Amino acid sequence: MSTLGFQRLKVVALAASDLARARRFYGETLALPPAFEGKRQVGYTLGNVIVMLKSVPDGWYARPSTELNPRITVATDHAPDTERELVARGVTIADPVRPYPEEGFYVGSFLDSEGNKLWFCSPADAPT
Repeated sequence: MSTLGFQRLKVVALAASDLARARRFYGETLALPPAFEGKRQVGYTLGNVIVMLKSVPDGWYARPSTELNPRITVATDHAPDTERELVARGVTIADPVRPYPEEGFYVGSFLDSEGNKLWFCSPADAPT
């Protein structure tokens, strides 16, 4: 544990131009379970992290982005299988899965409904 008391990453907030569309994407297309703080749904659960969707009012500085600010990477069982399933669900693949044999992993990325780029990776020796 950090001497500052830091424990883990709890929330990743993503900008959403259309909050209803973003909720359908994360809740239905990606099938992430809802995340709650008390009785209020605050986002979607991805492992131990909450993906929180923040509406982007006109004039607000944050916009959906494919830029690396921050780069969010999701661990998967097998990235090539994940890519196939994302494509089957109509998700846009931004960077097709590539093997990195020297490092021992696969990596690819997709765009969410708002245009935010999310990366995913898995060990290269994961079963197919």
